[in-house]
Amino acid sequence: MEEDRGPDSPSTIRARTWWRQYLRTTWRSKRVFAAHAVLFLMVLAAVLAPLYPVDPFDQRLAQSLRAPALIQEQNGLPALLGTDSLGRDLLARLLLATRISLMVGGLSVLIACLIGTSLGLVAGFLGGLVDAVIMRTVDALLSLPFVVVAITIVAAIGPGLVNIALILGLMGWVTFAKLVRGEVLRLREIDFVEAARSIGCSIERILVRHIAPQVVGLVLVTITLTLGQMIITEATLSFLGLGIPPPTPTLGGILSDAQTFFFSAWWIVVFPGVFLMLIVLSVNIIGDFLRDYFDPQLKL
Repeated sequence: MEEDRGPDSPSTIRARTWWRQYLRTTWRSKRVFAAHAVLFLMVLAAVLAPLYPVDPFDQRLAQSLRAPALIQEQNGLPALLGTDSLGRDLLARLLLATRISLMVGGLSVLIACLIGTSLGLVAGFLGGLVDAVIMRTVDALLSLPFVVVAITIVAAIGPGLVNIALILGLMGWVTFAKLVRGEVLRLREIDFVEAARSIGCSIERILVRHIAPQVVGLVLVTITLTLGQMIITEATLSFLGLGIPPPTPTLGGILSDAQTFFFSAWWIVVFPGVFLMLIVLSVNIIGDFLRDYFDPQLKL
C-alpha cells in the first residue's frame, strides 16, 4: 500500500497528469474557459459575501428603489446595482443569495450523489431482487413531477435551508442511480471484473476498487447537470414563497419581491435573473464539456 502514497506515487502522478490535460483541454475552448471563469467568480463572490462592507439587511426607506450608480452613496459606498423597495443594497443581497443558492445546490447534489451512486453500484452488480426493488423505486419516483412533489413536501414539513437541501437530495438521487446502474451492467461483464472474482475478491472490494473508479466520469457529468437543476428548483420554491424564509435573501425570493416593480425598477428583476442565468448556464456548459471529455470515442 505504501507505493500508492506520497508525492511520487503512481496515483499522485496520474492525478497530476489528468489535471494538466484537463486544464489544457479547457484552455482550447473559449466558451468552456469562460464558463469555468464565470463559475469560479460566482463561487468566490459567494465565499467572500460576508466581507462585503454593506449590510444586506440594512433598510433605508429614504433610499428605496434607487437606480444603479457609481457615485450614489449609501453607508459611504456606492449602490452599484441599486436598492430594493426597502432601500437595501441589491448587490449585497445578491452576493448572499448566490451563497445560499450554491450551498443548497451543493448540499443537495452531495446527498443525491452519495445515495444514488451507492444504490446504482449495488443494483447493477448484484442484479436479481435487489436490482428489481431499487429500479422499481427509481421508476416510481421518476414518474412524479419533481417540482410539484418538492412543493408538496416543503408545504408539509416547512421551509428552511437544511429542509430544502434534504428534500432535493432525497428526490434527486434517482438520476444517479439509473445512470450508474446502466454503466455497472456493462462493466461487470468485462474481463478485469471477472479476474477479480476469480481470485476471490469480495463484492465490496470489487465495487470500491475496480468498478467505482470506472464510473467517476459519469458521476462528475451527472453532478454538474444535476447542480443546475437543483439551483433552479430552489429558486422556484423561493419564488413561490416555499424556499428559504425571509429575511434571508435568495435569488428566487428577490425575483418574487420584484414583481410589483417590474416596470418602475428594472434592476431588481434583471440582476437577480442574470446571476441565476450565469450560474446555471456555466454549470451546464461545464457539464456538456465533461460529457465530451470523458467520452473515449471523442478526441478534443
